[in-house]
Amino acid sequence: MDKDDSHSDVVPGSDEEPDTPDVRGYDFRGEFDFDEMLDAYGTTGFQATQLAEAIDIAERMQEADATVYLTFTSNIISSGLRETVAYLVREGYVDVVITTSGSLTEDVIKTAKPFKMGKWDADEASLRERGINRLGNLFVPSDRYVWLEEYLYDFFEDFFSEEKVRTPTSFARELGETLEDEDSVLKQAADNDVPVYCPALTDSEVGNFLYYYRQGYDSEVGIEILDDYDSLIEDGLLADSTGLIAVGGGVPKHHAIMTNLFRGGADYVVYISTGMEGDGSLSGAPPNEAVSWGKIKENQTNYTQVEAEATLVFPLLVAKAFKQ
Repeated sequence: MDKDDSHSDVVPGSDEEPDTPDVRGYDFRGEFDFDEMLDAYGTTGFQATQLAEAIDIAERMQEADATVYLTFTSNIISSGLRETVAYLVREGYVDVVITTSGSLTEDVIKTAKPFKMGKWDADEASLRERGINRLGNLFVPSDRYVWLEEYLYDFFEDFFSEEKVRTPTSFARELGETLEDEDSVLKQAADNDVPVYCPALTDSEVGNFLYYYRQGYDSEVGIEILDDYDSLIEDGLLADSTGLIAVGGGVPKHHAIMTNLFRGGADYVVYISTGMEGDGSLSGAPPNEAVSWGKIKENQTNYTQVEAEATLVFPLLVAKAFKQ
């Protein structure tokens, strides 16, 4: 190989100029403009550009008057994103909520007792002795769950008094009606007639306390999930278009796309996730995989995934696509 051949391998050159925008970030000189900074994400690259795509899709959901599904896992309510979710529900930006049982548990606790900031590298054995539970860099004293058990036992007595078998949506709605905290997602959902679906209602302290209640007080009570599934599918079939914002993965995300399968797929989809595709799990599956199943409609511009931790990017999405 001579010098000219090796040079062409190192510096091959090109005859074509890509017909795409130049890479350019926000210019911080002069007066700061938040909107312009987020607009500049579109040409910043990497996950900033994915967030810009997510903002665009979220805005298009609203322009299309789509039925908007918001799905999230319980860690979202554990964090300061609880107030962000409550805002979206309060202001009418969300039509359907799908979440986990832990979200209900922690939303109720926070109406009376706050979670506390902690640290990642805490002494776990010491925390256990002190009765403190760790969620990442958040601390939750165990007395919160003692209080919750007493609160729920009073609620269960009224909730099951006339009907012994109830649905998760009725559980969430009637529980929300008992709450007074304006930052409560359940209260805002109840006040604004937004159904909260929780297909895995037993997978948290709520499930534990339901078990204890049935064993100790009323063996006939139960939770029926199929009626909720019927409603979720049928309401989706009636929607002219649907939009999905999935914050995190797991059951809530899949429940939304699975029920949209019956209507030929969701029309607009935004995922915010740190999940990995490599292990074949649904939590890490990107939206284009759902296209192969018919759960998201086939259009290269109607879905995106932001591969980032939600506390960093979800408030930015809401600020730009919903608050402005």
